Amino acid sequence: MRKTTQLKQLILAPELLVMPGAFDPISARIIQEAGFSAIQCSGYGISVTRLGLPDYGFLGMPDMVAATQGIVDAVDLPVMADGDTGFGNAVNAWYAVKAFERIGCAGVNIEDQVMPKRCGHLEGKSIVSIEEAVAKIRACADARVDPDFVINARTDALAIGGIDEVIRRGNAFMQAGATMIFIDGMTDKALARQAVQGIKGPVAINVVEGGKSPGQFTFAEMQAMGLARVSLPGTLVLAAIQGMRDAIAAVKANGYAGGPGARLADFGELKQVTGFAEVLTLEKKYLADLQQSTTR
Repeated sequence: MRKTTQLKQLILAPELLVMPGAFDPISARIIQEAGFSAIQCSGYGISVTRLGLPDYGFLGMPDMVAATQGIVDAVDLPVMADGDTGFGNAVNAWYAVKAFERIGCAGVNIEDQVMPKRCGHLEGKSIVSIEEAVAKIRACADARVDPDFVINARTDALAIGGIDEVIRRGNAFMQAGATMIFIDGMTDKALARQAVQGIKGPVAINVVEGGKSPGQFTFAEMQAMGLARVSLPGTLVLAAIQGMRDAIAAVKANGYAGGPGARLADFGELKQVTGFAEVLTLEKKYLADLQQSTTR
């Protein structure tokens, strides 16, 4: 089954689809290793780890496509790209969908923020007109070759126009060809329930630890209210930052590498997650005869 079809079926299934956010190939492999069914690329995580800068539109389309390519190639799961605003107008968005589909993504997020965009859980957002946003979603839907390629139409309207504007945009995006409506910056469980009831199509949210997400909003509650998908864009990058801080603090405090306070993976785990066994197998297959000849 194509990855696009897999992702679409997971979205339309009655069970909630939980998509942790990956920011590089290793984080993607850890998500796959944990048994999740699909991966969401985290634009914030990619910007943080590639540039050391926040999610503020600093990465252009070629940068995001290149970063996403490594994630897609590292795993066997469907991967949803983060297409930000489509990197411009509807024409730019059309080309962005082409680029992400060409590298093997199963879908893409496209949002209605004004460029330069920012993380949906921050203040100061602006959104384009509904007419401009609809044109962009229509261009994305027209650009896809595979009809199952998921157009995840994100709206940041909740913080600006409230839930009524979210529902209005969501339904307009569905009519324009979106597969799912992604409401960023969801702040309240009651509002999430209202969105599910008012939008004529699958509804997704994200949960950002320390952001605007409702406290202890469990996956069971999300599924019970009919949400189709939840992404966790910050979980692994936040864990990585804290893990690195703990490890380097332990080095400084202990006076040697490792030791108390440093929670480190075993070196064997590093080799396992990076596929070193496969490299050794290929080495034996193709280089063994060459190595023998050089020792004679």
